[in-house]
Amino acid sequence: MNSPEPTDVPPPEGGEVYDASEGRRYPRTIGGMFYLVILAGTALGIGIVWTGNWRLGTEWLAGALIVAAVVRLLLPRREAGMLAVRNRAFDCLLLAGVGVILIFLAVTIPNQPT
Repeated sequence: MNSPEPTDVPPPEGGEVYDASEGRRYPRTIGGMFYLVILAGTALGIGIVWTGNWRLGTEWLAGALIVAAVVRLLLPRREAGMLAVRNRAFDCLLLAGVGVILIFLAVTIPNQPT
């Protein structure tokens, strides 16, 4: 079921209105391209965890989060795409903080006897 387009919604702050007749460019921003790269790194990390090497997979996940933090720090909000959720400081601190904590856990948790 397709619902009709709302007519009473104002355009976004930037004034850009998406026109479906123009066709869509994938991704629309450089941040969108980085988002896809970070998503691929995250998927790779999950795949490595799935195969049994949880330390290496967790480090890949952490690395993807830290790369996301750096990209979010360097790109302006308009170009950051889906990496921009809140303000820049919050996004960077959260992404980098979780990445550093994951690396810390992967490095410090001792091996368990099997």
